[in-house]
Amino acid sequence: MAVVETVDTYENPMKRLRVAKVVINISVGKSGEPLQRAMRVLEDITGHKSCQRKAKQSIRNFGISRKEPISCIVTLRGLDAITFLKRALEAVNNQISHSSFDRQGNFAFGIREHIDIPGTTYVPELGIVGMDICVSFEKPGYRVKRRRIKRSNISRRHIITPEEGRYFVKNSLGVELVGAE
Repeated sequence: MAVVETVDTYENPMKRLRVAKVVINISVGKSGEPLQRAMRVLEDITGHKSCQRKAKQSIRNFGISRKEPISCIVTLRGLDAITFLKRALEAVNNQISHSSFDRQGNFAFGIREHIDIPGTTYVPELGIVGMDICVSFEKPGYRVKRRRIKRSNISRRHIITPEEGRYFVKNSLGVELVGAE
């Protein structure tokens, strides 16, 4: 795992946060050509192959049927995740709302137009799409809840709090937090 150089208040290396993964989602709402264009945009931006996601239920008003592919995602980890995250944060002027953080310290934000990301060019054949970006943090030792043999729970003292997530984003990634706390 690549670790962003941080200004840590913790002497204990097991308490230091790191970016576990960055998930980029483009939801088109219909299959076919629009989804293929969105997948190509996502592959151009990230440099990784995207996967299709299917609808969980039918929504007649939107013309969506169950199990129809309607969106695409890419999951980035390590150094790729950090470099893409820095570019994506520039698209929102390095500002994130306090309410974007969940109880585990993870956060999500959206980009209205993919051409706002630095280094991205407009291709008329592909059009313009928006995307959602979800960032997950973890501390060393989180593997014990995912491993196959001797799986165990994480101690309550070791779970990431929203304050720790906000502190990490503010000091390590240089993001300004806006809105009410």
